[in-house]
Amino acid sequence: MPGEVNEEGMSLLPSKYDLTNAISPNLDRHLIIPLLEFLSHKQIYNEDEVLQAKLDLLNSTNMMDFAMEIFTTLNGEERIPEEMQIKREDLLRKLRDLQEESEPILRVLGDPEVARQIQNSRDPFLLLEDLTEKHGLPRDTPAMLYNFAKFQYECGLYQGSSEYLYYYRFLVSPEDKNYLSSIWGKLASEILMQNWDAALEELIRLKEYIDNLSTFQSPLNALQERTWFIHWSLFVYFNHPKGRDLLVETFLHQPQYLNAIQTTCPHILRYLTTAVIMNKSNRRTVLKDLVRVIQQESYAYKDPITEFIEHLYANFDFDAAQKKLRECREVILHDFFLVALLDDFIENARLMIFETFCRIHECISIKMLAEKLNMSISDAEKWIVNLIRAARLDAKIDSRLGHVVMGAQALSPYQQMIEKTKSLALRSQKLVSDIERKATGGRGGESQPWAQEF
Repeated sequence: MPGEVNEEGMSLLPSKYDLTNAISPNLDRHLIIPLLEFLSHKQIYNEDEVLQAKLDLLNSTNMMDFAMEIFTTLNGEERIPEEMQIKREDLLRKLRDLQEESEPILRVLGDPEVARQIQNSRDPFLLLEDLTEKHGLPRDTPAMLYNFAKFQYECGLYQGSSEYLYYYRFLVSPEDKNYLSSIWGKLASEILMQNWDAALEELIRLKEYIDNLSTFQSPLNALQERTWFIHWSLFVYFNHPKGRDLLVETFLHQPQYLNAIQTTCPHILRYLTTAVIMNKSNRRTVLKDLVRVIQQESYAYKDPITEFIEHLYANFDFDAAQKKLRECREVILHDFFLVALLDDFIENARLMIFETFCRIHECISIKMLAEKLNMSISDAEKWIVNLIRAARLDAKIDSRLGHVVMGAQALSPYQQMIEKTKSLALRSQKLVSDIERKATGGRGGESQPWAQEF
């Protein structure tokens, strides 16, 4: 990966907290490309170095048109190397051959009657046997579909890859050696096409399979699978409307995933912390657990986002929290997964400062609060008025003295009970699914993610 750029006037903070180097080893090559595009747009690093990293990455895929385009951008009018042109011609020839070979198979699978049969089938062996006898499908159809899906994926043809893997899944059992890899491939294809509903379905399917498979794997293999899952899931969790709630539930409340984060990838605490900050409905019930984890792992990882929570809820140091909030803006602006959340993050962080301040003070100076929130006095007063109205807080503004006067903040026993039981439904569902999975038995066999096969 490229190094820092020390041009005059360019802040070193974004590159200091850039996590691309930490995240990339746990992603498929195709999923790294959007991260490099983002780095180019933000101009954090030297552009030529980013382009060279992108070219090196593309040369290990079948996306030769994209690789040749990057080569031209990087080298100007210099002639494209002959080996790149030869590789492109070979790939086009192989793509045509595979399309001709698979066309009869897709014609059969695309028949409406066959499609209904596939949807209603519960036994892949009987289904394949029936399609072989009645429609003349080759017996090695699943292997052909899987291989062509991989080839299309490597060429950047994600729609075709997703379609082939969809059919492949109905024709093999979960015990097939390539079944888990097909889920990884389908997930990557949906992510790269930005089909977030479909991607979430694949992510849930992948998690269930990994959790079930881990019963039969060595602890080290299970840890590796979950580490890959955690990094791939960031694409889905930060783009799907339900994603951040699911991220908190998975990363914080499920011990096997929290253990993976603490063991192999503590940098994921940035995303867990952000998701908690953005979660207004259930934030209070999870903050205690989050603060404990952040403090435990502070020796291994910290950044302004995790330090903001630590200063605010562990140290009650409002000045330090305010300073870290200003730094959070720069970190988020230069983070691929968080950049779209900047305004909402700042709003929620200010609300957390205000709520914490209100719990320990009865009378608050608007001027002082404006400084803590990094706002002007007039903007702070309007913000507080709107917040009091929206949240129906027991508070009033004394404009003459410039104070916010808080009423009693005691939480009723009924409200305390509601807060404590909010997450029980999700945890109960997880417990039931775990019991059912263990009662029905699991799947054996070693596996590697889609990315590791090539």
